[in-house]
Amino acid sequence: MSTSSVNLEDVPSESLMSELLRRMRCSSKPDKRLILIGPPGSGKGTQSPILKDEYCLCHLATGDMLRAAVAAKTPLGIKAKEAMDKGELVSDDLVVGIIDEALKKPSCQKGFILDGFPRTVVQAEKLDVMLQNRGTKVDKVLNFAIDDAILEERITGRWIHPASGRSYHTKFAPPKAPGIDDVTGEPLIQRKDDTAAVLKSRLEAFHRQTEPVIDYYAKKGNVVNLPAEKPPQAVTAEVKKVLS
Repeated sequence: MSTSSVNLEDVPSESLMSELLRRMRCSSKPDKRLILIGPPGSGKGTQSPILKDEYCLCHLATGDMLRAAVAAKTPLGIKAKEAMDKGELVSDDLVVGIIDEALKKPSCQKGFILDGFPRTVVQAEKLDVMLQNRGTKVDKVLNFAIDDAILEERITGRWIHPASGRSYHTKFAPPKAPGIDDVTGEPLIQRKDDTAAVLKSRLEAFHRQTEPVIDYYAKKGNVVNLPAEKPPQAVTAEVKKVLS
C-alpha cells in the first residue's frame, strides 16, 4: 500500500499502535515459507489463520488472489479475466505470477502460507523456479494426512452460519438448537459442496492430482506428515513442534 493511497494522519492511533507492536513482535520471528496440502475437510482452513498470526506470515489463497487481481485490473488480473471470460482455466504461469506479485507486499516479508496451490507437480515445479529466482525456497510442506472415511463424516455434518462464517458440526460441535446459529438465532445452511457425492469427486481429484505433489516435495525432504484426524488443538501443537 503506497502512502499516496492512505494518509497515515487519518489512521486511528489504536490501529497504528497495534500494527507497530505487531511488527516489533514479528521482527524477531524466523522467516518461514509453508505449503499446506490436504484433502477437503482435513483442517487446513482451521490451522492457517493460527499459523499466520503465530509466525507473522501472509496467507496466500490463490482463488482470492485471482479475484482480487481481476478486480484491481492489474496486468495479470486482466489476462486472468480474459481466460475466465472464455471459460478457460487460468494458466499456471499466471497464478505463479500473481503469487510472485503478492510476495512483494510488506505483510509477506516474513514468509507465506500457500493453501490450495500447488495442486499439480507442474505447478510445484513452476513455483520452485519462481522462488529460486527470488533467492528463496519452500521450507516445509505440511501434509494433513487423514483417512477418506473420517472426512466424509466431518464434511457431511458441517453447517455454516453464512453471515458470520461460524461453522458447526452435527456430531463434533453441534449448535444449541438444531439448524440454528447460537449467537443470532438465524438458520444455518449446508454448503453445496458439503455432500457425500461432491466430496467423493473432490477426493478423487485430490488423490489423482495432488498426492503426487506430496511425493515431489518428499524427495526434497521437506514434507511433514500431520495426524489430521486429531482435534484441532492437537494438530496445532504438532505443527508448532515441527516448526519451532
